[in-house]
Amino acid sequence: MNGMRGFLRDAGCVLALTFIGGATFAQTPLSALLVLSKSEQTVAIVDPGTSQVVARIASGPDPHEIIASDDGKLAYISNYGGLDSSLHTISVVDLMSRKALPAIDLGALRSTHGLAFAGGKLYFTAETNRVIGRYDHASQRVDWILGTGQDRTHMILVSKSLDQIVTSNVNSGTISIIEQTPQPNGGFGPPPGGPRMTWKVTNVPAGNGAEGFDLSPDGKEVWVANARDATVTIIDIAAKKATQTLPIPVKGANRLKFTPDGQRVLISGLGAGAGGTSLVVMDSSTRKEVKQLNLGGGAAGILIAPDGSRAYVAVSTNDKVAVVDLKTLEVVGQISAGKQPDGLAWAVRK
Repeated sequence: MNGMRGFLRDAGCVLALTFIGGATFAQTPLSALLVLSKSEQTVAIVDPGTSQVVARIASGPDPHEIIASDDGKLAYISNYGGLDSSLHTISVVDLMSRKALPAIDLGALRSTHGLAFAGGKLYFTAETNRVIGRYDHASQRVDWILGTGQDRTHMILVSKSLDQIVTSNVNSGTISIIEQTPQPNGGFGPPPGGPRMTWKVTNVPAGNGAEGFDLSPDGKEVWVANARDATVTIIDIAAKKATQTLPIPVKGANRLKFTPDGQRVLISGLGAGAGGTSLVVMDSSTRKEVKQLNLGGGAAGILIAPDGSRAYVAVSTNDKVAVVDLKTLEVVGQISAGKQPDGLAWAVRK
C-alpha cells in the first residue's frame, strides 16, 4: 500500500510539473498581443488566436506603455511614475526566452511614457524633462535628445522615413510637429557634403488635456483626444493648424486610433462608469459618430489588428481587454490578462 501511495504521489508530481511546464513553456506565437497590467506590474504575452495568456513577465515599476522591436524579439516598457517621478528606467523583456533583461537606465531623464520603435531604435518621451529621446540598443546608449518646450510631452509617433515626429503635450494642450529640415548656410552656398539638417518644432494648439492621438494613414491629419474637455481636435499636418474640434460622448478620452484603411477612428475614455460610453467610433470623412460602445468600465489602450479585423481595448477599471469586431462593431470576446490593463502592443516575430 505504501508503495502504491508513493507511486501515486510521484505520478501526481509529474502531472503537475507537466501542466506547469506546458503553461510556462507554451510557444510564443509568431504574432503576439502584449498587455501591460499596471497593478500587477507584469506584461502578458497573449495568443490572439485563442485569447489565452501564454506567459507573464515582470514589467518593472508603474508600467504604462509598451512597444516591440521590429523583429518581434524584444519588448520595451516605460516606467512612468507620474510627472516629476523619480523613475528613470525603461524595462526590457526578451519575448523569446520570456525573461526580463536589465532595464535601460536613463539617468537624469525621468517619467518616461510614450514609446515608438523606428529605424531600429527606440524613441521615448520624458515628461519631467520636457524632452523626447532615442535609445540605440546596439550601442546601449541614448544617442539623441530634443526638447519640446511643452508641459507633459506624453505620447509619440515617428514616421518610417524618420524625418517627422509627432508628440502630444497634455498640460500644454498642444501637438508638437517636429520635422527635419535643411539649415540655412548664411548665403555662402551649399556646404560640402550637402546641407546640414536640423529639427524644427511647431507646437499646434489642440484642446484641454491633449493626450491620445494618431496620424491618419495618408499622413495628412492628426486627430487628438482632449481628455479634459471631451473633444477631439483635427489638425492639418501641412498647414500645421487645427481645422476642427468636435464634441465626443466619452469622458476622460485618452486614447485614439485610426483603422488601417483610414475610414474610422476609435476613441476610448477612462471616465466611463459601468453604464457609460467606453469607446466611440467615428467616420473620419464625415466627422460623424458611427457608434458608442459600453465596455463595462473606463477604457485606455487601443490596439488594432494589422489586418483591420479587430480592435483590442484595455478596460482598465474592469480588469479586462475587450475584443471588438470592426466589421460589426460588436464586442466578440474578452481577455483576462491582469489587473488594470493599459498599454497594448503587437510583437510580430521575423
